[in-house]
Amino acid sequence: MATLTPPISSINQGSLLLNVSHVTLKVSPEHFDQLCLDNPDLRLELTKDGELIVMAPAGGETSRKNLDLAIDVGLWNRRTNLGQAFDSSCGYDFTSLGGGKLSPDVSWIEQSKLEGIEIVGFIPVVPDFVIELRSATDNLKPLQEKMQEYRRLGVRLGLLINPQNQQVEIYRSSQATEVLTLPKEIDCNEVMPGFVLDLTRIW
Repeated sequence: MATLTPPISSINQGSLLLNVSHVTLKVSPEHFDQLCLDNPDLRLELTKDGELIVMAPAGGETSRKNLDLAIDVGLWNRRTNLGQAFDSSCGYDFTSLGGGKLSPDVSWIEQSKLEGIEIVGFIPVVPDFVIELRSATDNLKPLQEKMQEYRRLGVRLGLLINPQNQQVEIYRSSQATEVLTLPKEIDCNEVMPGFVLDLTRIW
């Protein structure tokens, strides 16, 4: 394991450039922020243990499905105006809660939780709802661990959509995980009034 506490590599006015090949890197939250600024083409996350996760760009099929999911959540939110919806480029800062810095594929926050909160950078608020969509290259176990971390942090409803197994894992606060096979829709009314997520385009 390679542990990085000082800057990773300083090139051209102190920029941090990432060059990683099959190693585990640990970085501080501050260095993670700098890495994101200096490597805008990379999709990065930071676990609660400080482990850096570098994600490959999504393929076309996964990107299409991500967009469909984000559109459904966004249109519902625009109609109800109950909060704010975010796509996969949004980062959350959970470090004050003993967590990391994560980026769900789709997320939503109820409006009252955002009052007085600055959302220009990483959002320091736990979302109420998250979706993670498993891509063809994703291992299932790390995604399940990520969903369990969302639940620990206080996400009220989380969906892990797994097209490979044609299943959806539903994560709720203080409840056992529910697994559905080939559902056509997921009723999210418990957190998002009147919202039913259509999954027919996912399968």
